[in-house]
Amino acid sequence: MTSPDQRSRRRAEDGTPGMPSRREARATALLAAEVAPVRHARARRAARIGMGFGAVAIATLLVGSAVAVTAALTGPAIAHDQVLDAVGARATLPMPEEAEQIPAPDSAAVAAASDPCAVEGVTGLIDDGDDDRAIAAAGGGEAVRAAIADGGAACFALDDPTRVWTIINKVHAFDPVDYSPSPLTSSLGVRNLSGGSLRADAAAALAEMADAIAADGAGEIALHSGYRSYTTQQGSYGRQVASRGVEGADLVSARPGHSEHQSGLAADVVACNGGCGSIDDLAATAQGEWIAANSWEYGWIVRYEEGHTEVSGYLPEPWHLRYIGTELAQAYHDGDFHTLEDFFALEPAPDYVD
Repeated sequence: MTSPDQRSRRRAEDGTPGMPSRREARATALLAAEVAPVRHARARRAARIGMGFGAVAIATLLVGSAVAVTAALTGPAIAHDQVLDAVGARATLPMPEEAEQIPAPDSAAVAAASDPCAVEGVTGLIDDGDDDRAIAAAGGGEAVRAAIADGGAACFALDDPTRVWTIINKVHAFDPVDYSPSPLTSSLGVRNLSGGSLRADAAAALAEMADAIAADGAGEIALHSGYRSYTTQQGSYGRQVASRGVEGADLVSARPGHSEHQSGLAADVVACNGGCGSIDDLAATAQGEWIAANSWEYGWIVRYEEGHTEVSGYLPEPWHLRYIGTELAQAYHDGDFHTLEDFFALEPAPDYVD
């Protein structure tokens, strides 16, 4: 388990906004039959915002309301303006200091609850390519996930291959089909078995996670496969078809244009203890156990888990990691999700549609 000084600290929880005060009922709306509802409404309001009035003070206000109504209805000698003045005086009674300090609702939090894209600065961060900060500014991973699942948050487009939240599966292909990310780089300090590379943000996150695994005494990991171009995936998928047939190949390899590896956000990793094992060996190692439990803290998830082939379309691949950024990865972990399809409330993708 990672030590506290090696893990990213989470955001402080937002405070709950106070309830805004309401104007007293206007005198012209007061009728004798409404005295009881008004009395109960005021009592509820006093209890809700903690005004701190004593029982005697509350009783005085309520009796005053009844007297004013009765006078307005039965005392012809009392002018209408006098009733207004009496009610107005109660409406302007000095409030306790606590009530005056009730905070107004946070406009950013309100916007995030309905449309994260409406929060000031979010679209600018997206335009700048700062995905994780854009999600944080929009209210965090869960707020963005929920908005996308509800059909909103247009600025967090799942079909944009340049974003950490992009969805690539058997139903959703790259557009353009031969998309290639830039820049691509290697993960510093991570053993590289195939000369592969990753998108810069994913490469940095893999290096950070590899350091944490080693620091926890779980051993070393190496990058077995990172970015694959459309052309490379043609060859990889073709070899699987030759050995397994189309149906068998589709369970273990993506067709060209449908592979997460083409995004630069997917990494196949292996465990190394002096020498390095195969991808099939990872799950039974200390490194594999550590990754399953802790990779989310570094923005990674195990993309194809056991028991979810009918949703993801692939047999379990404990070695296949997908980078989605720390904000979304925390929401994925906290919500106990096991596929990105379920995470974003998308249709299952067990088969190709073409």
